[in-house]
Amino acid sequence: MSGRDPSRRVVITGLGLVTSLGVGWQANWRAAVAGRSGAARITGWDVEPDTASTIACQATDFDVTDFIDRKAARRMDRFCHMAVAAGRLAVEDAGLKITPEMSPRIGAIVGSGIGGLESFTEQTLVCAGRGPDRVSPFFIPMVIANMAAAQVSMDLGLRGPLSCTSTACASGNHALGDATDAIRLGRADVMLAGGAEAGITRTGIAGFNAMRALSTRNDDPAGASRPFDAGRDGFVMGEAGAILVLESLDHAVRRGANVYCEVLGYGLTGDAHHLTEPDPTGVAPAAAITMALRDAGVVPEQVGYVNAHATSTPVGDSSEVRVLKRALGEDVAAKVMVSSTKSMHGHCLGAAGGVEGALTALAVREGIMPPTINLENLDPACEGVDHVANRAREARVDIAISTAFGFGGHNAALVLGRPDVAE
Repeated sequence: MSGRDPSRRVVITGLGLVTSLGVGWQANWRAAVAGRSGAARITGWDVEPDTASTIACQATDFDVTDFIDRKAARRMDRFCHMAVAAGRLAVEDAGLKITPEMSPRIGAIVGSGIGGLESFTEQTLVCAGRGPDRVSPFFIPMVIANMAAAQVSMDLGLRGPLSCTSTACASGNHALGDATDAIRLGRADVMLAGGAEAGITRTGIAGFNAMRALSTRNDDPAGASRPFDAGRDGFVMGEAGAILVLESLDHAVRRGANVYCEVLGYGLTGDAHHLTEPDPTGVAPAAAITMALRDAGVVPEQVGYVNAHATSTPVGDSSEVRVLKRALGEDVAAKVMVSSTKSMHGHCLGAAGGVEGALTALAVREGIMPPTINLENLDPACEGVDHVANRAREARVDIAISTAFGFGGHNAALVLGRPDVAE
């Protein structure tokens, strides 16, 4: 790793998080290490009594007016509110001063699986009920998924590479990986990357309920998301804005930046199998992990921790354990610490990779692995890895993996590591 060109090595220097666990990475990290759930009964509309799932991980501490003035906020969907807030938090955390001279070398890639679902629903109802001439002129710019990245770039004055990944639940990981490649290819010195999602709406909940994807443990919101547990019955939807500042190592060193960790490798594949279910063989997602390890120049034996995609669905969690055993080898996998932080912040869909990438970076930096909470009765089908169950675990980890698997067979894996640079 140390022999790589420092202008092409990519490090993480800033973290911006808005989730149900709090606003700012510090609040999120404290909650994750403490094993606190952000799940509660849905607020914001009167949930119908016959709704199958009535719980979610909502970012109730987030006030958009802390970051954006009311007039501008009215022209954005909530997912953009969260993206802009997370972008500002990340830049502040990185101590990054964006000047007009620097801006062409700073870009953004922000993923979103759904985009402005709340605005889409509202304006569709306006069109149906009051007529097409009453639809807002901001309708389209509020709903298209690329607007999270666009709003971040406009808010911060970023004129470098600008893009959006929309690969369902893998969107955040793909954004981080593509941003890493943009720096490696010399297209930028700094990239803001991650995801934003605000799908906790009446329509969003109805859609996932129709798929029977959500937990119906409505009488126990905090215990509903339980990855790898034999009693899991679906995921708890979360919402989030999660932006990380990535930059070339030499750029970070020149400005004396705080370095959390290094992005060592990126891998991505497709299942070519099913609309929503993972390929039971695990071949393609395992290949994404192998690709990321090869890109990082490390071997499976060096991996100490995996922040698993595991969403708390009956099929997905056991499938991911099979994937890890295939990618790392059963003997190695048995020794690797694994946890799913979705047990606390819920499944943030297109923002999940950003949230989990930040928590994985902190795990490497702080030497603390956040737990999978509610793991009370391990499903025998999920045996074969070292589960960090219910309590955080202190350990030095040099190499960690963050995985993401999206509907349609999108697989993305990131390898993060401790940077071998002087602190």
